[in-house]
Amino acid sequence: MSEGTNTSSAQAATQAAGRPTFEVVWSSLAPFIGLALVVLIFVVYQWLVTPERPFLSQYRMTLIAKQTAIVGMGALGMTVIIISGGIDLSAGSLLAVTSVVLAVSLRAGIDPVVCVLLVLAVGMASGLINGLLITGLRLVPFIVTLGTMMAFRGVAEIVSDNKKVSYQDAPNWLSTLLNAPPEGSYQGVATGVWIVLALALLLAIMLRYTVFGRYVFAIGSSEATARLCGVNVPGMKLTVYTLGGLFMAVAGIFAFANLGSQGSPTEGVGLELSIIAAVVIGGGSLSGGRGSVLGSLLGALMMTTLESGCGYAGLCTVIQRVIVGLIIVGAVAVDQFVHAQRR
Repeated sequence: MSEGTNTSSAQAATQAAGRPTFEVVWSSLAPFIGLALVVLIFVVYQWLVTPERPFLSQYRMTLIAKQTAIVGMGALGMTVIIISGGIDLSAGSLLAVTSVVLAVSLRAGIDPVVCVLLVLAVGMASGLINGLLITGLRLVPFIVTLGTMMAFRGVAEIVSDNKKVSYQDAPNWLSTLLNAPPEGSYQGVATGVWIVLALALLLAIMLRYTVFGRYVFAIGSSEATARLCGVNVPGMKLTVYTLGGLFMAVAGIFAFANLGSQGSPTEGVGLELSIIAAVVIGGGSLSGGRGSVLGSLLGALMMTTLESGCGYAGLCTVIQRVIVGLIIVGAVAVDQFVHAQRR
């Protein structure tokens, strides 16, 4: 074999070995880079336009933390769903259902702990319905969850009589979940933020070190191959969507606290887009098989920082939606480009 051939083979081997490394590094750093760019944009805007009104004020950081807890909780459930090759467009409507159920049950005089358990059960049952429709009818998740998005919103309107339901006598441990702790408190951040971080750690361990996690990635990478390897694909899908519903139920409890102890049938409209965007920005692939808990949380923080920054800059909601849409398209395009290099 000639020296030129040996050199070419060595270069090809080096490139092949480097691509996965580049892919891993990019997947790890991209969410941090995106978040840093968003913060930098609005900090520069502050310097140029509103130097007397700081962007990273205590008020704004508290607001971002509240919204990140809600979006981040939803993103945890969506991460598992997207890794498995699915999607859930009903997430925002399910948040409305669970927040309304919590408010109505509290007003009915039910013990608060029982109310919380009821809300969690409603969330899991709703997720299970999505899973049953997808596996039982063999329909694509996009169509099923598009339908249940409308159905769940209708249920929220029926349960609440199409109006906000308030309950101002909710216990402090429930109504102050997203409140900033007293100044000087050892707690540091709101209780809800700690709950998100604790569940994120638990979910990360499940995805990385358990059979459940390996099956979720296997189904998302190749459902047919996973089935041939003996994975109970329908059962796993039911579990994944039920778990997603559980996380959205917790997000609904957070929304109840964030709205001042009230549930609203209009809450969470369009929230599913922010949640999906957070997962995609965090390295999740809409074709399945890829995603990370840390990346999704960073994506959620980026999305809420962006939305808060748009409000800070005086941009209307319509412009914010355009920006979110472009970010989703851009994130998917970059993801496809990066992974195409490996092929």
